[in-house]
Amino acid sequence: MASEKIYLDTYVLQQDMRIRMPKAILSNLNAEKGITKFDIFLDTEEKTLVLKIHDNTDGGNNG
Repeated sequence: MASEKIYLDTYVLQQDMRIRMPKAILSNLNAEKGITKFDIFLDTEEKTLVLKIHDNTDGGNNG
């Protein structure tokens, strides 16, 4: 089953390498500012970044 991509917004990469997260992430993923951690994946073929909420059930190996 293919996952559906939902466009949220476009932001500029800041000088200090930050990317502003769209507010829609908070409501759509039940994310909390200053608490929720994201795993970041790079798809080199599609030239895309994928953010996934970090799974805390992995035994603590990845922080």
